[in-house]
Amino acid sequence: MRPKELTKEIEDEILGRLVEGESLRRICSDDHMPTRKAFYSWLLDEANIAFRNRYAHARELQADTIIDEINDIADDATNDYMETVDEDGAVSYRLNGENIQRSRLRIDARKWLAGKLKPKKYGDRVEIEHSGTMEHKHSIGEMTDEELAKVIAGEK
Repeated sequence: MRPKELTKEIEDEILGRLVEGESLRRICSDDHMPTRKAFYSWLLDEANIAFRNRYAHARELQADTIIDEINDIADDATNDYMETVDEDGAVSYRLNGENIQRSRLRIDARKWLAGKLKPKKYGDRVEIEHSGTMEHKHSIGEMTDEELAKVIAGEK
C-alpha cells in the first residue's frame, strides 16, 4: 500500500536511493513508495522545508554518483568487440559499433544530467570576452534615432 504521509523512513529511503543514482520515477514505481504526485505535493508543502532542502542536497550528490557512472561506462570495454568464426574455423574480432554508440549515448545523457543537477561543478562554462570600445558623445538614452543607427552600423 502506498503511503499517504511523509515519514522519516520514507524520506531517508527516497533520498538515499536518489543519491545512489536511481531515478525518482523508478523509486516511485515501487508499491511501498508514494506516487510522484504525492511526492511532489510533500515537496511543495511549506511545512516540509527541511525535506525540500535535503532533497535539493540529495540531487546535488546524485550528480557526483552520475559522474562515477560515466567513468565506469567509459572504462568498460565489454562487448566492444565481437568474436566471429569463419567457415575454416578461424577466429577473428570485429568492432561492435552499436555497443560503442550506446555507451557514448549513456555517457552523454549522464553528462547532461550531471550538468543540470550540479551546474557550478559539472555544467558547461560560458566565457564571454569583450574587447574594443564604443565611442559616442552622449548616453544611448540621449541619442537621436539617426545617431543610434550610426553607432550600431559602426559609423562615427
